[in-house]
Amino acid sequence: MSGADDRAPILIGAGQLTQRDVHPAEALEPLAMMEVAARRAAEDAGASASLLARLDAIAVVNVFCWPYRNPPGALAARLGATPADLCYTTVGGNSPQSLVNDTADRIARGETRLALLAGAEAVRTVMRAQKTGVSLAWSHGVDGTCTVVGDRREGTSAHEIAHGFQLPVQVYPLFENAIRAARGWSIEAHRAQLGRLCAGLAAVAADNPYAWFRDRPAPEDLTTVTPQNRLVGFPYTKRMNAIIDVDQAAAVLMTSAGEARRLGIPEDRWVYVWGGGEANDKWLVSERVAYSHSPAIREAGRQALAAAGVGIERIAHFDLYSCFPSAVQLGRDALGIAPDDPRPLTATGGLPYFGGPGNDYSMHGIAEMLPRLRGKADALGLVTALGWYVTKHAVGVYGGGPKPGPWVREDPKAAQARLDAEPSPAVVEEPPAGPATIETYTVVHDREGAPMRGIVIGRLDDGRRFLANTPDDRELLAALETREGVGVRGRVSTADGQNRFTPG
Repeated sequence: MSGADDRAPILIGAGQLTQRDVHPAEALEPLAMMEVAARRAAEDAGASASLLARLDAIAVVNVFCWPYRNPPGALAARLGATPADLCYTTVGGNSPQSLVNDTADRIARGETRLALLAGAEAVRTVMRAQKTGVSLAWSHGVDGTCTVVGDRREGTSAHEIAHGFQLPVQVYPLFENAIRAARGWSIEAHRAQLGRLCAGLAAVAADNPYAWFRDRPAPEDLTTVTPQNRLVGFPYTKRMNAIIDVDQAAAVLMTSAGEARRLGIPEDRWVYVWGGGEANDKWLVSERVAYSHSPAIREAGRQALAAAGVGIERIAHFDLYSCFPSAVQLGRDALGIAPDDPRPLTATGGLPYFGGPGNDYSMHGIAEMLPRLRGKADALGLVTALGWYVTKHAVGVYGGGPKPGPWVREDPKAAQARLDAEPSPAVVEEPPAGPATIETYTVVHDREGAPMRGIVIGRLDDGRRFLANTPDDRELLAALETREGVGVRGRVSTADGQNRFTPG
């Protein structure tokens, strides 16, 4: 026997599904995909499907490809379960790990006995159906209510949207170019760094049967601009961007050590939740302290590792959120992992290569921890998850053996108050004008790879921050992609409600 405390929160099973090459009329809808993943999780736990009828809690990650009423209630009906606790998350890729953290709390308090956490997206099928004129005869959920959990705030302001801060492919390159400038890399050296980082992720995906792309590209395959690998938001080529055009689902089963014993779940299936942490960076991108590091990832990681009672050097397996290379680097640096650390930074292969099923990606990262940790009492894994634009963060530490001592979790409110109070530049509300400097930037490209406009975060000479676009000048945009733009001087002005930055 493991000797684990009866109320120790554990994972007992995980299931995944990747749906490929299925005609839209025959494809499983997201709820059906979750059902498959849940039944696979029960099988993975070494239990019969009847285990799912015992669920007293079901939590579903926000689904955005299809409108459902009461998704956790609908999933419960499919599984023949009648849980008292049904919850559904708001938008955010932090949701899977946040659900694990919250469920671990309830298990440790004795409020939850057996919980299913699940999510799915079928964006590929929905898009293919729209293109081919297929009408999807999918369900729309069930009547009844569920508890909505998570922060409901939108990720951007109207002022940000007016200047192009709307899609992740437009925003995450702003962090990337700030990272390059802070490290002092040249454009060429930075491109090489990105190639090595992304090729390392893709190599893990190549060995993962659930990954969407299973080729093993060389670094130059990912960085070289071609008609098939166009620039999207400088410096990212298409193959560096999260791929949302996938059909994927994942589910995990959580319980306590004591309940697992009563259910007869073999101990060789148990993986222990050692610690969890959560924090938000300043909510709007325009208000961030800086763009080359994340105070909130650092804080969420500190909480999780402190709760686990270990340092980062003890972690054998990682899944760092990887929608874009900047997210991986911000997570790596915040956790104190050296750039040349040999430990792989992903367990799945990352969102550009494994696949990015909306808000549910990190459920796959958590699921991948189980086979890596089972039967290895001293092995630990760590998962980071983030939502919006490096905005809201959750971190979890998992172990193959029981954690010494009880489950503990720090109330994040005090730390969040400190993060919110960190000084950051005031954002100009009135139309900015005068000499200015680029703080970070990107160049946005169209679907043929042609540059369209530059997006700039800059500083006036008095230190205040502004948002702007550049003129639609091909020569200027080409210069911003071949020479360092961070630190370039120019002038900012406003016309028709749009701020315009012009170098020179």
